[in-house]
Amino acid sequence: MNRTPTFDRFRLPFLAAGGVFVLATLRGGTEYGEPWHEAGRRGNKQRVFDDALAVADGLAERGWADPDRIGVTGGSNGGLLVGALITQRPERFAAALCHVPLLDMLRFHRFLLGASWTTEYGHPEDPEAFASLRDYSPYHNAPEAAYPATMFTTALGDTRVHPSHARKMIALVQDLHTGTEPVILRVEDDAGHGVGKPTSMVVREQSERWGFVFDRLGMTTPE
Repeated sequence: MNRTPTFDRFRLPFLAAGGVFVLATLRGGTEYGEPWHEAGRRGNKQRVFDDALAVADGLAERGWADPDRIGVTGGSNGGLLVGALITQRPERFAAALCHVPLLDMLRFHRFLLGASWTTEYGHPEDPEAFASLRDYSPYHNAPEAAYPATMFTTALGDTRVHPSHARKMIALVQDLHTGTEPVILRVEDDAGHGVGKPTSMVVREQSERWGFVFDRLGMTTPE
């Protein structure tokens, strides 16, 4: 997927309150052509997570962000990214938004459109691909740790990523969580993977997400 800069009106209060928003261009996308994509797919997937962690560390080291107040957000394949980040480096983030995520990388091919994604991730029933997937699958690598404040979201009508990913993951993380930050699940009854939502639903959803971020990062809503 090609992620390029876009305008998002829901980010404006965050920026007005002094927040810094960064869109990380990670290997595995298509922003710089197919070689950039190949560098982060299948057996190279860990590079994507390493790139994202390097961005977070760089923000802190360069003084762009308070090291204790860095959040991360992503949906679908980006939800896989967030899941990997909070299981590999839970102490790095203060807040995480993990939307309609792909998290069980050993069974994703058995549900909904999952079988069509094996060209991107590798097939779990192939021994070589299984080993690679097992190494980073968020559901299979979640440690006992103090997790950041995390909101998982899913939708009952999602026809792309099965809601079981988010449901299983939150049950596991809540069981392993040794900290005091909230780890919650938000379920939308009348929606799918994200497109075609009425404006009222989008506003409510975005308000809850950004409200969670403001609260957990200790930010004050601008007047």
